[in-house]
Order: sequence, then structure tokens, then C-alpha cells
Amino acid sequence: MDPQLVETARHTLETERARIRLELSEEVEHPRVSHGAQTAAATEVSESQRGQQLREREEVHLAQIEGGLKRIEAGTFGTCQTCAKPIAPERMEALPWATDCVECASKKRR
Repeated sequence: MDPQLVETARHTLETERARIRLELSEEVEHPRVSHGAQTAAATEVSESQRGQQLREREEVHLAQIEGGLKRIEAGTFGTCQTCAKPIAPERMEALPWATDCVECASKKRR
């Protein structure tokens, strides 16, 4: 794997990790349902649930980013974890947390 691509990916991953950690560290607002109409209370609960789902997605993405950084440190960055073939540099530029080549990722989605 091209050393410049690896360093660019490292920078991207570290920047994204910092952004997500900051977002996750922000206090989660819990709905207050003591006042207001039932519709307003239901809306607050719905927004809270949506916020929790987004938070969970960010936690999953953070784990993917951490995995990418570990693969850089281990020297396995850019190697498909399924077939052990190199992952296309274009894919690694677009998704530096990718663990599989396009072919293996497509097979997993089916």
C-alpha cells in the first residue's frame, strides 16, 4: 500500500475519530414529558429515540475507525480481511475503515 495513502488515511481516521468522540461526549437530552400535550410528549420521545439511534450508529462507526487505525499500526491496512487480497486504493481513499474488498463486501451484502 502506498505510504502516502496510508498517512492520508491515518489523518482522516484520526480526524473522524476526534469528531465522533466529541459528539458522543455531549450530554444526551432526555425527554421531559411532565408538561404539554400528549402529541408534544410523543414528539419528544420520538426525537429522543431517533437521537439514540444516531448515537448508536456513531458508536459503530467509531469502532470501524478504531479498527482502521489498528490495521494501519499492524501493517494490514488495505488488505481484505475475507480473501486477504489487496483492497483497491480508491476504496481505501473513500472508506479508510473498509475491511473488505468490493467483491467480498458485495458478497456479504447479499
